[in-house]
Amino acid sequence: MINKHLQIFILLFFVSATGFAQKFHGGLSLGLVASQVAGDTYSGYNKAGIYGGAYVSFDFGQRSALQLELTYFQKGSRENPDSLNNFTSYIFRANYVELPLFYQYKVNRFTVEIGPSAGFLLGYSEEMDQLPVNLNPPALITIQINLGIRYDINNSWGVDFRTNNSLLNIRKNNVTGDIWRLVDYGQYHDALVLSVFYKLK
Repeated sequence: MINKHLQIFILLFFVSATGFAQKFHGGLSLGLVASQVAGDTYSGYNKAGIYGGAYVSFDFGQRSALQLELTYFQKGSRENPDSLNNFTSYIFRANYVELPLFYQYKVNRFTVEIGPSAGFLLGYSEEMDQLPVNLNPPALITIQINLGIRYDINNSWGVDFRTNNSLLNIRKNNVTGDIWRLVDYGQYHDALVLSVFYKLK
């Protein structure tokens, strides 16, 4: 009798565990970034970069899910000289590891997503007229808000378009030209990301 009850318990455990595991999904993503730094007096998403990482998501409803990611993210700012009256060249490269957490709402093949992310600076470089400058180093940690929309091409592949905007000053010090965002003056990363993702089985 004990063995029979034990067998039933084990069977129910594995059935429950299988159903719970089916709520988890993982995948990989790779894409391109266009970025600027709001407040640095150079306007336009002129700095190109790459984006890539991995994610795991948990379905907690028919349409809702939470997704945690680990991504590599290239951001920065660029100003190119032109042939008229601008002879200044400038480039700021900043590389981050970011940890975003998204709430996702699914409607057919489309998914709307929103959530915060923390960025951790891996390294940076800054040049003015091809000469290195280091007047105002970036902060080691940044906080962003992300908004995006995903489209499932099929059961394995999809595309994702996102905005990624800093909420706190990305620099260690305030300088002339800083703008106001939320609670403080400063400079802020703004990025657009277009990526392809692959769902792991």
